[in-house]
Amino acid sequence: MTEIQRPGALYQQVATAIREAILAGEYEPGGPLPSEAQLMERYKVSRPTVRNAVAALRAEGLVDVHHGKGSFVRSASGPAIAISRHIGRTPAGHFRLYGVAVWQQAEEPHTYRTHTTEATAQLLGLQVGEALFGCDQLLADPDTGARAMLRTLIPFATVEAVSDLGKRPDAAPAAIYSMLTAAGHELWWSESVRARMPLPDERTTLRLPDATPVLHVSRVTCGTDDQALLLEELHIGAARTELTYRIDAGE
Repeated sequence: MTEIQRPGALYQQVATAIREAILAGEYEPGGPLPSEAQLMERYKVSRPTVRNAVAALRAEGLVDVHHGKGSFVRSASGPAIAISRHIGRTPAGHFRLYGVAVWQQAEEPHTYRTHTTEATAQLLGLQVGEALFGCDQLLADPDTGARAMLRTLIPFATVEAVSDLGKRPDAAPAAIYSMLTAAGHELWWSESVRARMPLPDERTTLRLPDATPVLHVSRVTCGTDDQALLLEELHIGAARTELTYRIDAGE
């Protein structure tokens, strides 16, 4: 290929040329890029320029860098992780959750006291700064190694009205649903999903590759008089995650 002769920073020119080669199929998904020396020779640029170009492609999510092995085109192959968001009931009336509810605990749950933020207060119908019980869980899929973070936030009013819940703030969501039902609530749920780039601690904890967004799933459990009783927040890498929903006709 001829020497780079395009406007813009030199490393950006090189990144554009490599990107075009990837999109044209010259470098296959999962396959290696040429070595730094080969890229320097091909584009007639210095080693720092090549490194900056590869870093830019890595930030875009097109390239993965494996230390000691080189740079590789990120592969889009591999099975998707389908996570069911369905809530079911057993013949005995117990709640049954699907999806990450059957994943393994990667760490011991962490319980604590916290307060509503602007975002969580809106979902729970509370004022900012109101007290909550919190429980954080790190979950892992034994088949794929995928990780997810589940945060459960319970208003103090909910705990005060359900005595068993105060003794078990780290109970699994299905068990909490059963406690709320036993307390006289007829439950329904509202769920929202959005994608965003991960915070640094999320990226580390979930072991996400560069330029991989997370899915932020918020599920609010509501009861009598449509009162918000519980908030669950699920964070999981979005690259190969599919959320599946069962939809029933309403009244």
